[in-house]
Amino acid sequence: MLTPTELHPAVDDPWQHVAAEVFDEAVAFAAGGGDATMAWVANRVREQHPLLSPANIGHLSERVMADLHGFGRLDLLLNDPDVSEVMVNGPGPVWVERDGTIQVTDLVMSAREIGRISERIVTPLGLRVDRTSPMVDARLPDGSRVNIVVPPLAVDGPYITIRRFAARPLPVTDFTDAATAHYLKDAVRNRANIVVSGGTGAGKTTLLNALAGYVDHHERIVTIEDAAELQLPNRHVVRLESRPPTADGIGQVSIRDLVRNALRMRPDRIVVGEVRGAEALDMIQAMNTGHAGSLCSCHANSPADALRRLETMVLMAGMALPLATVTDHLRSAIDLVVQVSRTGSGRREIVGIAGVDSGGLTEFELPLDWGPQHDGQRHDGQRNGVVGS
Repeated sequence: MLTPTELHPAVDDPWQHVAAEVFDEAVAFAAGGGDATMAWVANRVREQHPLLSPANIGHLSERVMADLHGFGRLDLLLNDPDVSEVMVNGPGPVWVERDGTIQVTDLVMSAREIGRISERIVTPLGLRVDRTSPMVDARLPDGSRVNIVVPPLAVDGPYITIRRFAARPLPVTDFTDAATAHYLKDAVRNRANIVVSGGTGAGKTTLLNALAGYVDHHERIVTIEDAAELQLPNRHVVRLESRPPTADGIGQVSIRDLVRNALRMRPDRIVVGEVRGAEALDMIQAMNTGHAGSLCSCHANSPADALRRLETMVLMAGMALPLATVTDHLRSAIDLVVQVSRTGSGRREIVGIAGVDSGGLTEFELPLDWGPQHDGQRHDGQRNGVVGS
C-alpha cells in the first residue's frame, strides 16, 4: 500500500480547490496562446496562497501539471513498475493490483477529478464518454488498456480500470518449468497452431507474447488485437488494432475484418490477441489453409472448455455448419491448447497442456518429462511430427 507521504495527503482534500482553480486558470491561459509551465503554475499558487510552505507549493504545482499534461494523481500509480492494474471505483479510494494481489491505496479521488482524467484519456483518441456513450475502451500511449464506464451505467461512477502495459516481456520459464518451456519452444518452432486459454487476468496475453518470441526472426508475423499490447521481439512484425464505432455508429473495424485482411498481407504467422466471436471461423480457416504456426488466446477454464467455446464462436459466424463439421474443422486446425491460470499467491503459471487430434484432446501430465520415455517416445501428442526435436 502506498504511504500517505507518497500521496502528499497534506495537499489532498484541504487544497483540492486550490489545484482546481489553478488548473482552470492554466487551461484558460493555454487557450490564449500561453505556456503554463511549472514555474508559471508555482507562481500562481504562491500568489493565491502566500503562506503555503515551499513544499506544499511544489506538491500543488506538480499536481496541476499532472492534470494538464498527464493523468492527474493517477500518474503516481502508473509510474509504479510493480502496479499491474489500477481500479478507480468512483469517488473514493483507488485500488491497485500489485504482485498479483489487490490492495487499496491512500489515494482518494473526487468525481470531478475522475471525469477530468477520463476526458484526458479519450479526447486525443477521437472518442467520447458521456451519458449517450457511457462505455469506452481505449489505449494509453504506453500501450496500457483502459476501460471507462460513466453514469447512468456506473451507479457509483465514473469508473476507470487500467490494465498496465508490461514494459518487460516475461519469458515462458516465468510460467512453467524449463522442460515444459523447451517443449513449447519446439512446438512454436515446428509451426504448431496453439491456443492459449485462461480466465481474466490469468496472463494469456503475456504468455502469448512469450510464445511468439520463439518464432524465427525471418518470418513475417501479423498481430491482431482489440488493444495493441503484444510487444514481440521479432524483426518482421505488422501490428493491427481493431477500431470501435464512432459516437455516430460508423467506422467500426472488427477483429474479424482484420483477420480477413491479414490473409492478404502475406503472413507467415497470424497472432490474434483474443478470439471472442465470429472471427474464430476465419482464424481456424487460416490455420487450415497454409498459415500453420499461428497463435491466439480465448477465455476458458480448461482446454476442453476452450474447444467448446471456439465451437460456439465459429457457429456465431452464421455459416449454418453442422456441429460435427465444426468440431472436425477445429481438431484439424489446432495442435495444442495451453491453459494458464493465476494462483492464490498471484503468480501466473501454465496449469495444463493438451494435444488436439481427430480423436479429441489428450491432456499431458505436468511437469513434462522432456527426456526419453520408457517406450522411447516423447510427450509430443501431435500429428505429423509437428512437435518434438
